[in-house]
Amino acid sequence: MTEVTQIPTTESRKVDHIKINLEQNVQFPRLTTGFERYRFLHQALPEMNLKDVDASVKLFGKTLRAPVVISSMTGGAELAHRINQRLAEAAQQHGVAMGLGSQRAGIEKPELAYSYQVRNVAPDIVLFANIGAVQLNYAYGERECRRAVDMIEADALILHFNVLQEAVQPEGDTNFAGLLGKVETICKAVPVPVIAKEVGWGFSEQNVRDLANAGVSAIDVAGAGGTSWSEVEYHRAPSTFHAQVAASFADWGIPTADAVRYAVAAAPHLPIIASGGLRNGIDVAKAIALGATAGGLAGPFLKAADHSVDSVDQLLREIITQIRITMLCSGARTITDLQRTPLLKD
Repeated sequence: MTEVTQIPTTESRKVDHIKINLEQNVQFPRLTTGFERYRFLHQALPEMNLKDVDASVKLFGKTLRAPVVISSMTGGAELAHRINQRLAEAAQQHGVAMGLGSQRAGIEKPELAYSYQVRNVAPDIVLFANIGAVQLNYAYGERECRRAVDMIEADALILHFNVLQEAVQPEGDTNFAGLLGKVETICKAVPVPVIAKEVGWGFSEQNVRDLANAGVSAIDVAGAGGTSWSEVEYHRAPSTFHAQVAASFADWGIPTADAVRYAVAAAPHLPIIASGGLRNGIDVAKAIALGATAGGLAGPFLKAADHSVDSVDQLLREIITQIRITMLCSGARTITDLQRTPLLKD
């Protein structure tokens, strides 16, 4: 276990989280995303030209040139600022969406707001603000949500749900009672669409149905199989007791492929973002074939952004090319076609 000096501030947690994700193995030990159970039926005669494949998709009235989201990761520190700038610059170049990390640090300390602000390098991308849903039980409301949106000139607001992470943090906010009504209030009050996002353990079908009824405009399932945030908290635990509690939940959660299926069944009218353990464009394509609108990745982009903008650019080009080739080889000319493409299940 990495020894991390505990300084009980939001800013210090951000730095801890970045360093642990970069330096430690925080993947699920055994639980997988479930995408390995699915395969495309290869089409040897697709009757189309690769250059004619159209991977663009509409999200919140804007066009993404590819169905990719750089998932919410960080903010609230100088290290986070550098990472966000690199991610955003590459997102602008490729026309994909991006989420920022939880903006609580920037709301509590306005001098940290700069670490989230990326419109200077990404004026056109679909950009997501981000607030922890549980904060609605800790004096946050419409004012703070609007501040998060205004802080980064966001196109939508993520409310993220991280009950397990909060529960295993010694300093966690653990009152998740009565949140649904407050989510509904925020959906009606803020001027942008609201996305309900898990952080790596997935939503059940009933969760999605309840959130859709509360008025959210999209679901990011963020299922299990990628980064385990209980493993992250294990590495920053201040005592053996807290470490052992966190470690016991290493394989908790709903695999991402199952979470996508649940979300599509519960809210077929909403855009579904599939994230949680996606590692390449084939995973993104599989998620779309299961009914998602786009796929989100975090860990691979964090590691790339720690190096350079060029590394993020290279990763995005790889993922987008993989999506396009998958579409060609499965006979899907458009994302709508891909959503209707049957998958073989092992």
